[in-house]
Amino acid sequence: MSSVRVLVGTRKGAFVLTADGKRENWKVDGPHFGGWEMYHLKGSPVDPNRIYASQTSGWFGQQVQRSDDGGATWQPVGNEFVYDGTPGTHQWYDGTQHPWEFKRVWHFEPSLTDPDTVYAGAEDASLFRTTDGGKSWHELAGLRSTKGNLWQPGAGGMCLHTIVLDPTNPDRMFIAISAAGAFRTDDGGKTWQPINRGLKSPYELPDPDAEVGHCVHRLAMHPSRPGVLFMQKHWDVMRSDDAGEMWHEVSGDLPSDFGFPIDVHAHEPETIYVVPIKSDSEHYPPDGKLRVYRSRTGGNEWEGLTQGLPQSDCYVNVLRDAMAVDSLDECGVYFGTTGGQVYASADSGDTWKPIVRDLPAVLSVEVQTLR
Repeated sequence: MSSVRVLVGTRKGAFVLTADGKRENWKVDGPHFGGWEMYHLKGSPVDPNRIYASQTSGWFGQQVQRSDDGGATWQPVGNEFVYDGTPGTHQWYDGTQHPWEFKRVWHFEPSLTDPDTVYAGAEDASLFRTTDGGKSWHELAGLRSTKGNLWQPGAGGMCLHTIVLDPTNPDRMFIAISAAGAFRTDDGGKTWQPINRGLKSPYELPDPDAEVGHCVHRLAMHPSRPGVLFMQKHWDVMRSDDAGEMWHEVSGDLPSDFGFPIDVHAHEPETIYVVPIKSDSEHYPPDGKLRVYRSRTGGNEWEGLTQGLPQSDCYVNVLRDAMAVDSLDECGVYFGTTGGQVYASADSGDTWKPIVRDLPAVLSVEVQTLR
C-alpha cells in the first residue's frame, strides 16, 4: 500500500509525519534540530529518501542539512552562499540603496530528474543551485540583473520563496520574490524576464505598468499544464494561461483576497485551494473562522471548506509554504498554522482533521507520496 510522509518545518525544529495510504493514523517523529528555525524541507522526486532542509538561527546563521534515509538521520552539507561577482545594491525600505546581504534559505526545489541537483531560494532575493548534493552552491546571477536594483523588501524581508519547475521543459522555471514579483527563465537560468503584466498594486506602486515591485506571495502549477499558473498575491488571487505573460484576477466571491498559500489538486488541474486571511495588518482568518476555499473552475467561483476546522475564536495564520497536496487517488490536502496545528484532508478538502497539534509555529509543509 502507498504511504505518505509529511515534512513540517517550524520555528523550533522539524517534524516528520508518516501514515499509510488511508491517512488515518499518524506517527510523529521529531523535533529534529530542536530550537532552530526550519524554513523549508523538501524531498527529491527521484529519490524520496533524499531530503534537504534549511536550518537557520539569528544567533548561529544558516546551515543546510541533508538526509539520505527519509529524515531519520541528517548531516550538514555545503553552506557557502556567495553572490556572484560584485553584488551591487537594491532599494531599501526608505528608498535608498542597500548592499545585498545573504541571510537564509527560504525554499528548496529539487530537480525533477537528478537527486543531486537542487535550487535554493534565498534572502536577500537570489537563486542558487547545487549539482553535487548540496556540497557546493552557485548563484544564478542573471536573475538579480533583471532590475534587481529596483527590488525592495516588504514587511517580511526580500525573499525568493517560490520555485516552480516546468516538467516538460528543463530550461523553463518560474520564481517569485516577496515585494519584487514573478520571473521566468527559458534558458535554464541564464536570463530572466519579469512576468507581472496584469498585476495591480496601487498602494505600493504608483506606476500601473511597473515591471517589478509587486508583492507575490505564492505561485502554483499543475504539472500537466505548465502554461497555466495560479498566484496568491498580497491582495488578489490571479491566473495566467500563457506562462505568466498576462495575469487576470480570479478572486471571485472569496471573503478576502489576501492570503499566503495557493495549491492545485493533484488530479484536477482546475481545482485550486487558498486560505483567505483578513488583511495584511490582521494576519488571521476573517471572523475567526478557519476556512480553506476551493474552486473547481480555476477561480472566480469558490466554496468554503469548514468541516473539521474551527469556526469560532480561531486567529492563526497559514504561511506561504505551509500547504501541500499528495498524489494518492483521493487527493490529500495538508496545511499548517502558526498555532502549531497541521490539518489534513484525505478527501480533497471535503473534511479535515488535525494530524498533530501544539507544534511550534509552522513555517512550511511538504508532502511525499511513497509508492
